[in-house]
Amino acid sequence: MNYSKRATTLSASLALLAALGVCLQASAQTREIQGQGQLLDRVAAVVNDGVVLESEVDDQLASFKDRYKGQGQELPPDNVLRQQIVERLIVQEVEVQHADRAGIKVSDETLNNAMTEVAQRNGISLQQLPQALTSQGIDYAAYRESMRRELTLRLLQQRDVINRISVTPREIDQYLDRQAHHPSANVEYNVSHILVAVPQEATTAQLDAAQKKAADLYQRAKNGEDFAKLAIANSNAQTALDGGALGWRKGTELPTVLADTVLSLKAGDVAAPIRAPSGFHIVRLNEVRNVEKKSVVDQVHVRHILMRTNELQDDATVKQKLDNIRKRILGGEDFAGLAQTSSQDVGSAADGGDLDWSTPDAYDPDFAKVVEGLKQDEISEPFHTRYGWHIVQLLGRRKYDETSELKRKEAMEQIRASRSDEETELWLRRLRDEAYVDLKS
Repeated sequence: MNYSKRATTLSASLALLAALGVCLQASAQTREIQGQGQLLDRVAAVVNDGVVLESEVDDQLASFKDRYKGQGQELPPDNVLRQQIVERLIVQEVEVQHADRAGIKVSDETLNNAMTEVAQRNGISLQQLPQALTSQGIDYAAYRESMRRELTLRLLQQRDVINRISVTPREIDQYLDRQAHHPSANVEYNVSHILVAVPQEATTAQLDAAQKKAADLYQRAKNGEDFAKLAIANSNAQTALDGGALGWRKGTELPTVLADTVLSLKAGDVAAPIRAPSGFHIVRLNEVRNVEKKSVVDQVHVRHILMRTNELQDDATVKQKLDNIRKRILGGEDFAGLAQTSSQDVGSAADGGDLDWSTPDAYDPDFAKVVEGLKQDEISEPFHTRYGWHIVQLLGRRKYDETSELKRKEAMEQIRASRSDEETELWLRRLRDEAYVDLKS
């Protein structure tokens, strides 16, 4: 495992999943049966060889309404919300089935790392997390399974959508040339949107109906109706139940189909419907802000040896082993050689534990804190992070101007990000259209 956050994009996004105030409850596939044999749950939809249960719909509806409680947000009627929630659960069920067929699994170790991040971001330990969740009425076991499911779907989308968006060097060069003459690179935009989807093989009548609906929604939004409420009730995008919010995006990170339109808007403006492969988009620019970019950064060059506990080795045993290794290195043995034979970090062991140059904030906070206190060539005492036990050696510090390198890397990521929204919507619509769905309520 590589301990640089930049090398684990998924870990960087986990915090967005799991603030303690959000209840991601997963319902069991069946409910208990009363003594008389009466089933207490019903099927809301059959999805291929799986189902969406009414209990799941009820749980998500209650959680959704609780999220908006006290915000002064007027919500659509319950029947409209239920329809949106059922559709979201159908799409999620199709994704889960697709992930199962693809053999995508989230290991307990990955899940525990995710849960640890949730706990740390809320100022508690992993051991305290169950109690904290229980105090908010959230079942810990259900929360774990919800997160496992969410991580699985993220891995699936990463594999089937994000990783398949190729970016050529020429595209990066063209992007950087446009960026040099465009102010949007240093500006962030808070955007919301509504998608009126059209089927892949849409008829003329279906296209006309979608276009008419989009035009009506645009006019209503332009006349002052609450955009979030319109999105919740009408959008076919995966952001519908978030009020259509795409959040803050740099101008270069805006979805390709929306970018030019958003850049032409003022805060508060709603743009006329935009035709795209997935359907008609109605976009609203909520806010704009300037951002500053730092080009010269502090970097550290370190190497480490990692060992983990298991059924046969507890913390004390592993710590003692690392302490012995440290003494051998101080006695003259080669750090790199011992890292190759002893380190359990598969990402760096073959390189003698070398983690190359990186900014300190790219590492786990506990790891970075130890590195910060080291002198040149000093080897730390054994210490613990969420990944296991380490010893680390500081090989150097430097000021590094990463402007050119960083710009090309960011360009590739932003080109990919600008395409991912539309590609993901198309991919999800395709999965949905290919699925057998029988609505029961």
